[in-house]
Amino acid sequence: MKFGVVVFPGSNCDRDVAYVTRDLLGQPTRMVWHQETDIADLDVVIIPGGFSYGDYLRCGAIARFSPVMQQVVEHAQKGKFVLGICNGFQVLTEAGLLPGVLTRNRDLHFICDRVPLKVERTNLWTQAYNSSEVITLPIAHGEGRFYADAATLAEIEDNGQVVFRYEAENPNGSLNNIAGICDRRGNVLGMMPHPERASDAMLGGSDGLRLFQGLLEKVAALA
Repeated sequence: MKFGVVVFPGSNCDRDVAYVTRDLLGQPTRMVWHQETDIADLDVVIIPGGFSYGDYLRCGAIARFSPVMQQVVEHAQKGKFVLGICNGFQVLTEAGLLPGVLTRNRDLHFICDRVPLKVERTNLWTQAYNSSEVITLPIAHGEGRFYADAATLAEIEDNGQVVFRYEAENPNGSLNNIAGICDRRGNVLGMMPHPERASDAMLGGSDGLRLFQGLLEKVAALA
């Protein structure tokens, strides 16, 4: 399986993701500059966390117009895999690949912490976890409060699109404690917590590694 990690001006978690996919999992990985227009060689596209240019307007609002994003949209429409982490989640909502928006944290402060998450459902991305399992992943964001209007929120819940919820304490005020959602087909996942920062036990935990491992196992089974 070949991974592509999109690099925007200001990205700061792209190398962290590549370390997981290339070095820990041994999968071919290439860095994809945001102005590229050909990603046909990729199986999985990851939009990492960090700060994409234009965030002063609204997180992800300018980045979603980068040339590569039209290719990412087409990649997703073909049923291929797309993962957006933190700022990447914001970009996916701005691009219309996921519903809702990410707004300023409830207390208007940047949050950097490790938080417990409940795995709400098992799908293409979370098959290495048990349903309702509680895992721990790092968060680091100032605009991570998930918001959607009542009708959209009800639709997300009814369709089973919520993948992760904050457990016990909601750190940023996200509606329904939502920490990560997928599209209806399940091939596009956006999440505010950072699984790549919890993929090496030497860094204090490896709960995040199972997200990537589960995807590899699923694809291998389908093959």
